[in-house]
Amino acid sequence: MSNLIIEAEAFMYPTSRTRRAFLQGLTAAGIAIPAGTALGQSFDTYTGQPIDGNPPAPFLSNSSSAPERNMSSFRSRHWREFYPTLGKGFILADVTSRAVYYWSADENVNFVFPCSIPMTEDLTRRGQAEIVRKVKNPPWTPTASMREKDPNLPQRVEGGAPENPLGAYGLYLSWPAYLVHGTHDTRKIGRKSSSGCYGLYNEHVARLFEVAEIGTQVTVF
Repeated sequence: MSNLIIEAEAFMYPTSRTRRAFLQGLTAAGIAIPAGTALGQSFDTYTGQPIDGNPPAPFLSNSSSAPERNMSSFRSRHWREFYPTLGKGFILADVTSRAVYYWSADENVNFVFPCSIPMTEDLTRRGQAEIVRKVKNPPWTPTASMREKDPNLPQRVEGGAPENPLGAYGLYLSWPAYLVHGTHDTRKIGRKSSSGCYGLYNEHVARLFEVAEIGTQVTVF
């Protein structure tokens, strides 16, 4: 089976400026998923839910209908829709588009990254928050509700462990237990696969971690 490519061109944008920003955010047009990735059903170590090994359809380069589907769900956003000023910067988690936007305080840095989103609307907290803490290789402690659903979950997984669902970097929100973070399981990206957080490719969250300051405004929309 040939490699599947996560393709920036699959998203359709109304302006060349926004498209360029997105191409920048997706690191030069795509990330290859190695051939041989398991395609059978498996279980998500973060959520305990069954998943398959296919990347989400909107990102498949061999999906002829991907642009049409994405045109109906992806919406180009601007920070002025949500705040009067940028302050220390702004992060938007757009649940419908399954994308995380970032603008720096001076607007010189603008990223758009595909992300994972919560599995259900009940798990989706919307509104305004801010970044209160940044951690490299964050440890993962399952919440009480996670442990209630799956008593076999570990008490804690140390940062940097392959089974840690928070990936390489975590940006903690002012809402307890909510983060924008990385993931070692790239199958989650573009899917309803989290218990409330927003997961990015590790290489993308590394870029966000570098520029997003404590106090960055956050909106989940």
